Amino acid sequence: MFDSTVTTTCGYCGVGCRLEAHARNGKVASISPALDGPANEGHTCLKGRFAHQFSRRRDRLTSPLIKENGEFRIATWEEAIHRIQTELGRIKRDHGPDAIAGLASSRATNEDCYAMQRLMRAAIGTNNIDNCSRVCHSPTSFALRKSFGLSGATGSFSDFDHTDATILIGANPTEGHPVVGARIKQATLRGMKLVTIDPRRIELADYGVLHLSPRPGSNAAVMLGIAHVIHRDGLTKPDFIEARTVGYDTLLELLPQYTPEIVEEISGVPAADITKAAHIYGEADNACFSWGLGVTEHKYGSEVVQLICNVALMTGNVGRAGAALLPLRGQNNVQGSSDMGALPDTYTAYRSVGDEGTAKLFEDEWNVKVPREKGYTIPQMFDAAVAGDLKAMYIFGEDVAQTDPNTAHVVAALENLEFMVCQDIFETETTRYADVILPASSFLEKQGTFTNAERRVQLVEPAITPPGGAKTDFEIIKLVSSALGHELPWETPAEAMDEVAKLTPHWSGISHARLGRKGLQWPVAPDGTDAPILYEDHFELPGGKAHFAALPYKAPGDAADEEFPLILVTGRRLQHYNAGTMTRRTGNVELNDRDYIEIHPDDADRLWINDGDVISVRSRQGRTEITAQITDRIERGHVFTTFHFPETRTNLLIGSSSDVNTSCPEYKVIAVDVRPIGEEASLTPALASA
Repeated sequence: MFDSTVTTTCGYCGVGCRLEAHARNGKVASISPALDGPANEGHTCLKGRFAHQFSRRRDRLTSPLIKENGEFRIATWEEAIHRIQTELGRIKRDHGPDAIAGLASSRATNEDCYAMQRLMRAAIGTNNIDNCSRVCHSPTSFALRKSFGLSGATGSFSDFDHTDATILIGANPTEGHPVVGARIKQATLRGMKLVTIDPRRIELADYGVLHLSPRPGSNAAVMLGIAHVIHRDGLTKPDFIEARTVGYDTLLELLPQYTPEIVEEISGVPAADITKAAHIYGEADNACFSWGLGVTEHKYGSEVVQLICNVALMTGNVGRAGAALLPLRGQNNVQGSSDMGALPDTYTAYRSVGDEGTAKLFEDEWNVKVPREKGYTIPQMFDAAVAGDLKAMYIFGEDVAQTDPNTAHVVAALENLEFMVCQDIFETETTRYADVILPASSFLEKQGTFTNAERRVQLVEPAITPPGGAKTDFEIIKLVSSALGHELPWETPAEAMDEVAKLTPHWSGISHARLGRKGLQWPVAPDGTDAPILYEDHFELPGGKAHFAALPYKAPGDAADEEFPLILVTGRRLQHYNAGTMTRRTGNVELNDRDYIEIHPDDADRLWINDGDVISVRSRQGRTEITAQITDRIERGHVFTTFHFPETRTNLLIGSSSDVNTSCPEYKVIAVDVRPIGEEASLTPALASA
């Protein structure tokens, strides 16, 4: 029936489902879940199982394209590489290496991202390299490193099977991470007590014992209120706090300001529910925390994650089975792209570019001088491009003109560049502004590894080859780096991983040969022993102790007022993924063919909006039009939409407010005005399936 079957790892969300990809006549004919997949255990969602037709869509990029006189023409690989070499060489010579910046892809493999950051640092000579974790989970990484020492989940998804209680905040896993969502459902049916915290009443709220609907931007107050009750009512673990933490007394000085009654005034959550949530978590023998972008994509998202860590430390819920902190990472390799050093301030395993010993380690391996100064973050890249300081970008596997905030500013930045390279599998909103487009490979066509939200490094194997003249991302980056004068010495992605292991203590025991079918969770010792549970006896901070953070609640970057009376929250839906580049080119578009905006019946009635109306949504930043869906899933005073379809231009509405520590945009608190428009208004038809 099939010509071949390979076991690989899903390229959609951060769950890391293992898949069996069945090919026939050079195409993926079917996908089924691997029964021994450690994260999915024989399950998968409709994206992982069915949304694979994009790989052979007629509009796949199969040849390099070069822009001439404002139009793209098909080019040879030699022409495209020569153009890149000439233009980047000119800009580096005339303006210096820091006039060039690169974006690695969290859709790509660890080896691809490692190669990309080496290209930028060794071939070009700049630390201007970043990836899309900047706009999603960079606050999680920052906070976990500050509180515990390492940038990753403290346990595994299997902890949901062994815990007594879980607080799920700012995440909707039945839609965004469906296999984990199903696992949480199963745990509740076995008796796990679930508390959900979200402005929307998500599906999992129906399986929980308590649902809290705080005002967007008030997560910090809710966490401080829970911590207040845990301390007040004697639910702490004093021996754990004394032996394994520092800074608790400073936190205790802050907590009296956050009684449940005060938190109710800030958040709208009833004081009794704050108390009940604290007792559910604090009285459990083992308890977990899990969160998503509804925590991180705020002005103080990184501080909220530190406050989550506080609650876990107060109750000793770290370092054992069933007591884990499990951030639900968005993209398939958003954990790995950062682990690999595709960041402007760190090398692999988050070691500072300014640390002389680390920099010298990479210099000696690469035989080239590397810069010590931090590079631009993604928002800084766009600011520098608008200002004229950044002249060129190499964007690999990211559609920033659709997914990043303040779309008008992003487009202005791209238009102001002297030269831009895009490496992707389809033409996108971003490739419109490119000078050279390189046809790349999907996850079904490449070899390497992904790292999922459990820190699990798993093999990716090609089920088919890239179409036409397209190449794997690994091959392309090697070609470009060589043309720029720095030869990447690896023949295969496995050899690139060997270099990572050589230069990275936490990855020292990882090799492709050792990963097998179930992968390894870093840190991995030289003998191959991995770490399903972190911090069993010490934390990875000086003295081996975790750090409490005494951080008060602060107001979000935007707020409703008379002109913009509603608060917009953005997120994802089950049928589509992120920018929809892949899922919109599959049968999933028949299940959901457009973005639509959820509005509460009371707000809709007050505004004379009917279900199915095309309405105007205006923020301080921009305006768009979108179809209304009336539902009581959303709280009064709020609206919710997604950004899966480029014609909606949702991110035109998002401003420049961002996390104070990481520059992650504040996607989750946008004041908007919503109103009907004339019947003549219409939306651009959704992209049809093949």
